[in-house]
Amino acid sequence: MRQHKSPLLLIPLTLSLGVWLPLVFLAGGSLMGTLELRELLGPVLEDAEGFAAWRLLPAFPTLRPYVELLLDSPGFFVMFWNSAGLTAGTLLGQLAVAVPAAWWFARTRSRLGRPLFTLYIVLMLMPFQVTMVGSYLVMDRTGLLDTQWSILLPAVFSSFPVFIVYRFFKEIPEAVIEAAEIDGAGGLQVFLRIGLPLGKAGIASAMVLGFLESWNLIEQPMTFLKTKSLWPLSLFLPRITGEKAGLALAASVVALIPSLLVFLIGQADLEQGIIASSVKE
Repeated sequence: MRQHKSPLLLIPLTLSLGVWLPLVFLAGGSLMGTLELRELLGPVLEDAEGFAAWRLLPAFPTLRPYVELLLDSPGFFVMFWNSAGLTAGTLLGQLAVAVPAAWWFARTRSRLGRPLFTLYIVLMLMPFQVTMVGSYLVMDRTGLLDTQWSILLPAVFSSFPVFIVYRFFKEIPEAVIEAAEIDGAGGLQVFLRIGLPLGKAGIASAMVLGFLESWNLIEQPMTFLKTKSLWPLSLFLPRITGEKAGLALAASVVALIPSLLVFLIGQADLEQGIIASSVKE
């Protein structure tokens, strides 16, 4: 059996290496000095002769790119707090809107429930490029263009978290709901005391995925925000030249840290959510 398992293990190991290797290169490059980066990336960044090269670890490690980023780049912190505010507002809004909506879609007995949920799914399947022009005109007409609300409101009313949480609420046995109703629990009490506890894994999964999506938004801020002081951290990328390559790599590493922390913290909930979605009544 061991002889058969070893070749099979090479497949996931190779895929894992392919995913993590660029991150290792990114972390190593952020510790390189300007001269070393110019030597390696000069043919790409400065039209120098020869071929670009890369090494796994820096020959002469330095923290200068991080010092320049954290001490001499005030715009970085402005964008960082812009991203923090947008992400926090998005998650709170999705908790207030998406979770009750998912509960209604999952437990309603109305004939309109299924058609409305199908409409939600259709909206979820539409990429931003399809709705961009219409959204831009709506934001412009309502006076929300070039404000944080133009990013926050569409994210709060996104159909994606509704779709995720719906699946977990749908798996709650009907017998449990009926027992609570027989005991005199009203609709709100059933939602708070049964729906939220049993759907916790799905809600946590939606919040983790919502954080990752909101933290890394690029197209929406570039479309709706003209004032650079309102831009989120995902748009902080100086023009990558030989001089600014180290700063760009360090900024990428720092911007990646919150996403990694949230994923690691919510990893257990994501796994429980996957298991719960496979359990049938």
